[in-house]
Amino acid sequence: MTLPSPHLDDRRFQGLVDEAKRLVQQRCPEWTDHNVSDPGVTLIEAFATMVDQLVYRVNRVPEKSYLTFLDLIGVQLHPPTAAHTDVTFRLSAPRPDPVVVRAGTEVATVRTETEEAVVFTTAEQLTITPCAFAHLATWPVSGEAADRTDELAIGRDVTCFGATPAPGDCLYVGLSAAVPAGVVVLRLDCKVEGVGVDPLRPPLVWEAWDGTAWTVCEIEKDDTGGFNRSGELILHLPRTHTPAAVVRRTGGWLRCRLIDAQDGRPTYLAPPVLRRITAFTIGATVAAEHAETVADEVLGAAEGVPGQAFELARPPVVPGDFVVEVADPGSGPEPEYTRWTRVDDFAHSGPEDHHITLDPNSGRVEFGPAVRERDGSVRHYGAVPPKGATVRVRSYRTGGGLRGNVARSTLKVLRSAIPYVARVENRRPALGGVDGESVDSARVRGPMTLRTLHRAVVPHDYELLARDIAPDAARVHCIRAGEPGDDDGSAHGVRLLVVPAGRSDEQGRIEFDELIPPAHTLRLIAGHLEARRPIGARLVVEPPFYQGVTVVASVQAERGAVAERVREAALAALYGYFNALSGGPNGQGWPFGRPVQSGEAFAVLQRVPGVDLVEDVRLYRADPVTGERTDATAKIPLDRHALVFSYEHQLRVRGA
Repeated sequence: MTLPSPHLDDRRFQGLVDEAKRLVQQRCPEWTDHNVSDPGVTLIEAFATMVDQLVYRVNRVPEKSYLTFLDLIGVQLHPPTAAHTDVTFRLSAPRPDPVVVRAGTEVATVRTETEEAVVFTTAEQLTITPCAFAHLATWPVSGEAADRTDELAIGRDVTCFGATPAPGDCLYVGLSAAVPAGVVVLRLDCKVEGVGVDPLRPPLVWEAWDGTAWTVCEIEKDDTGGFNRSGELILHLPRTHTPAAVVRRTGGWLRCRLIDAQDGRPTYLAPPVLRRITAFTIGATVAAEHAETVADEVLGAAEGVPGQAFELARPPVVPGDFVVEVADPGSGPEPEYTRWTRVDDFAHSGPEDHHITLDPNSGRVEFGPAVRERDGSVRHYGAVPPKGATVRVRSYRTGGGLRGNVARSTLKVLRSAIPYVARVENRRPALGGVDGESVDSARVRGPMTLRTLHRAVVPHDYELLARDIAPDAARVHCIRAGEPGDDDGSAHGVRLLVVPAGRSDEQGRIEFDELIPPAHTLRLIAGHLEARRPIGARLVVEPPFYQGVTVVASVQAERGAVAERVREAALAALYGYFNALSGGPNGQGWPFGRPVQSGEAFAVLQRVPGVDLVEDVRLYRADPVTGERTDATAKIPLDRHALVFSYEHQLRVRGA
């Protein structure tokens, strides 16, 4: 329980007026009209209003003292964090040469009459690499790889899989070059031979070689119906796509793998046949953040005194390069600028150190102060810029906040023309934008700071410090990296599991990619904790393992209930309960390591309005990436570092 803050003066407006009237009766008995219409009462109320305001300010003294104490122990408001997403640049037409999109390219939402545009900038340079079809190979699961490039070149039909297609059969497509993060179109001329599959859900997975393993590619469009008709296939390749050698041919290899048919989906009765393949690049994808770059902003002229402060024109400032330069006033019409280094504080700054501090929230830039010591001498903490020198910021990035969490396909405005680029879009919603910390939140965080003393010793310390440095993380969980007695010494390590703040749709589904924390967030947490961990403790910061779970259930609806509405409500209940962020028994996210049992699914479905009887529930382990499932079970155990992930629940509603 927190200690109550006392009121230094508990008098209020009406009490002051009543007390003044009592004093009037004692000292001026001839004044008998105490109604509000009397001019004297009006004066009393006016003075009572002024005194009431003074009392209110006096009562805020403890709050001011508390905030001053927080400032003394180094508690500062967290700046807003910038939302991040991937943006895809599309070419106007395939190009024979690479197209370069420079780092810092700005894309934005459409500006409306009521809202300003939300601007994102690319984090790195993007090269859209051209490609063409080069090689073709097949590799049945029960046979050897075969080079089919020459057969296709002379016009022969090539079967994609084995004579009797089986799970694991692969078709390899070699591109002329690797296309990291590229958007590649495969035009396939197919012969209708691959009968037996559902053209809308063929049991196929497209993958790309990333140097160590085959990574699943995102399929944007598939007109071929599982090689059953001619059409286009648009694939989004991973950033790590690298050249490889297959059947002694080097190229940027892709493969199409036949997987187990699930959910009652049929598989191939005969292998599909290819007649021709054409490939080309139509775009590429790069990471972007909600930030605008401000360059060469002049802050003003230095006065030559310690502790001078300047204000930036466009706060807040998001993390990134922040360079302050001070001009030499005697260097002529083209002054020479000296770079000053940003530090957290001036505690270790000497009189000759070119140091500045920055408050990201307010955009306040301060130079080092001068402090009078006990012996009467004055010590300078940081150098003082010469009088009349021009102070400027070479560049900084402004932005961040919840406003940057835009929906998918909303970033479609190019702020500057790029040759051969026709359009841009974000195929996924932007996530991770958090507003700056409030004063009330800092008041709560103060005692936690005193508890940890900026050192990570027990698991709770690691979690608190990680939340301080990465407010965009929804959940942080610390566990031991190994068990006592492990030969590799991992029992002395610490694993910090980070879950980002994903966003669900109307039915409660969360995309799997949204539960993977960004690499820069993991690096930020790891770097912050590395300086605060005990000597000898090994630290690993990573996402948790997500165990995909598919619930297949059958329920009976109440008489008069609409089956489709009951089905939607039941699916929303399943996605909401088996949820890493907002599910579980307490609604605060599925507990780490808690097993999934069919009895809980029974209980969740039975509480859905319109459900009369839950007839059957089956649980399946599912791979969130490939969609592969195991056999049905009544209980799915989870490791202590694992969370549940709802994958494609299926529900059948039977009328009463």
